[in-house]
Amino acid sequence: MPLGTLERSAPPFFKQGPSALSRLAVYSALALFLMVADARFQLTGPFRQAVGTVLYPVQWLMLKPVEMAGHSSDYFQSLTTAQQELDDARKKMTVMGQRATQAEQLALENTRLRQLLALRERLETPAQAAEVIYDTADPYTRRVVLDRGQMGGVELGSPVMDEAGVLGQVTRVFPLVSEVTLLVDRDQAIPVLNIRTGARGVAYGDPVAGHGGGMELRFMPANADVREDDLLTTSGVDGLYPSGLPVAKVVRVERRADSAFARIYCVPLAQVQGARHVVVLKPLADNVLPRPEPAHPAPAKRGTRKG
Repeated sequence: MPLGTLERSAPPFFKQGPSALSRLAVYSALALFLMVADARFQLTGPFRQAVGTVLYPVQWLMLKPVEMAGHSSDYFQSLTTAQQELDDARKKMTVMGQRATQAEQLALENTRLRQLLALRERLETPAQAAEVIYDTADPYTRRVVLDRGQMGGVELGSPVMDEAGVLGQVTRVFPLVSEVTLLVDRDQAIPVLNIRTGARGVAYGDPVAGHGGGMELRFMPANADVREDDLLTTSGVDGLYPSGLPVAKVVRVERRADSAFARIYCVPLAQVQGARHVVVLKPLADNVLPRPEPAHPAPAKRGTRKG
């Protein structure tokens, strides 16, 4: 072989060893023999047990990251599912709470409407139902606006009641709405009658009393027979309110030696805050028939002088 050239021929057989096909055949036959021998005589059982025992710690360590990854995935999946279920439960609770509140409001409204219907049937004065739309924006007055006006038959000065008693009086009337001044307004006054004693008086509005509005029975003598829990009704002497309508209840009586009058504080029976459904009455003056004019006798005819 000349120098500087690369030998490309295969080496001799004893240096090359068996061919790849020969080794494949030998190993395949050996594997087949071992499988048959193991299946019939269980030759490799102890060997497998020994290898499994030796490799178990390695297998355990190798499987731990896989198990931890699986547990972490399950944990986060469970956490996400639990959070979603919690959100769904909160939404359902919110909806159920709203429905319960609406049911309570509807039940309360139904009860008040039934009481208004019963009150309307007991009243001898013509009345019509109305609904409170909103409170007026003036912070110095206590007034509400009704959804009925002149076109609905509401008149100026009409008494307004809820299911418990007198609420106020119509002081302004518009074509579609009307404005009601509540009894607790500082400019409102109503003649009342003490049912227990039969004494008459005038109750004035006191928007500051009780922080929610009250009334004061003024110009009553210091020795007047007035007690707590006395019930005051309309006396009917003003020509607007029918007599016998519930107005207020006496809650405190103050008698001072330096004053000739007692301080008598009352609380309205009507719901002056939050009233929604009311009854508007006709003013008492409109229900009184006009007094018939007296019939004047016809003047006597002058007789003719006899001749």
